[in-house]
Amino acid sequence: MSIAAKLESLGATLPDAPAPAANYVPFVRVGNIVYVSGQISMDESGLITGKLGDNMDVEAGAAAARTCAINLLAQVRAACDGDIERLVRVVKLTGFVNSTADFTQQPQVINGASDFMVQALGDAGRHSRSAVSAAALPLGVAVEIEGIFEVR
Repeated sequence: MSIAAKLESLGATLPDAPAPAANYVPFVRVGNIVYVSGQISMDESGLITGKLGDNMDVEAGAAAARTCAINLLAQVRAACDGDIERLVRVVKLTGFVNSTADFTQQPQVINGASDFMVQALGDAGRHSRSAVSAAALPLGVAVEIEGIFEVR
C-alpha cells in the first residue's frame, strides 16, 4: 500500500507544510537525509496548548504528538518536491513535552507520534528517539517534535 493510501486509511490528511515562525528553514536536505525543524502541536483548528501534569493528560498529549508527526510528514513531502512516496524511513524523532517538573510520562506522550509513524509506515516508521521535558514551549503548545528522515 502506498504511503498516501495508508495515511488516508488512518484518516490523516497531510496539510501544506507549515511555514517557519522565525529565522530558520523548515527542513534541510543533505544527500538522502532530511532534517526537519521542530513541528509544534497544531492542527486545522489551531494550536494545541497545555502543560502535561497540570491541565493536560497523557492521552491528550499523545494526540498532540500525533499532530506533530503529521506536520513532520508534511515537511518531508515538501522536501521531496510533493512526493511522499520518496520517504524511505524515519531515522530519529526528538520530542519535547511541555510539562511540570514532577511529570515523568514524556515517553508515553511522544508515543503518540511514534505509534502514528509505525501505523502509517510499518517498519519504515520505526526509529530511534528521545523524549524530554520542557518547562515551556513556543506559543504554549503542548508538544514539539523534530525529526530526521531518509528519502530517495
